[in-house]
Amino acid sequence: MDARPILLFDSGVGGLSVLGAVRDLLPQAGLTYVADSAGFPYGTKSEAEIAARVPALLGRLAERYDPRLIVIACNTASTIALQHVRAALDLPIVGTVPAIKPAAEMSKTRVIGVLGTDATVRQPYVDDLAARFASDCVVLRHGSAALVELAEAKLHGESIDLPAYRDAIAGLFAQPDGDRIDVVVNACTHFPLVVEELAAAAPHPVRFTDGASGIARRVAYLTRGQEWSGSPDHRAVFTRFGDAERRLAPALARFGIPRSESL
Repeated sequence: MDARPILLFDSGVGGLSVLGAVRDLLPQAGLTYVADSAGFPYGTKSEAEIAARVPALLGRLAERYDPRLIVIACNTASTIALQHVRAALDLPIVGTVPAIKPAAEMSKTRVIGVLGTDATVRQPYVDDLAARFASDCVVLRHGSAALVELAEAKLHGESIDLPAYRDAIAGLFAQPDGDRIDVVVNACTHFPLVVEELAAAAPHPVRFTDGASGIARRVAYLTRGQEWSGSPDHRAVFTRFGDAERRLAPALARFGIPRSESL
């Protein structure tokens, strides 16, 4: 039997939204979830910093955990460093990109929102996705570092009042045509973790979409026919392991991860 895990990587806890989708589709798979807590957050870092840090770190992780496949469960890291990682590592790498195509297919008003980090929403890759899959739509973007922090706080067990979410997303709906948005792309893996709060905070009813289910299907396709160990082992790994990371134990347990360790 093959005990090699699927490794999922993010700067923080956002990638748990992707892990949940992968676990649901592949319950037999061992999962290693890695949060670069020492480098968090990525959304406020420069492209050069991320392009240098992510491939080097994933190289270390590949050596230590010998994964059969790596999922970069982070939109910011994927839009900046995915090609660098694929060039550096000789194993399948699955990235995370904004779900603009399904959003355009869902939209009736032809105005969609892209909600991500500052680093993600300014990437040319987003321009390309919009041109290819939403050329007949108005695509409005908004970057929010505050919303990443709110999602992290929720997973740490903190209670956040709804006005904080309203403030975090106000810049999306305040733009011209913002009142016509009917679909919002959660272009940061943190944001599906607070989608109920986002729906309540939105100034009018909208639908939210993200790429987690598509990533899970891609992982299932790339691992089809492979053997798995009889008892899948799940763990979380942090690049900095302190009190904040220890407080995540209840949230990790809800995602089926019983133990944590330091890189």
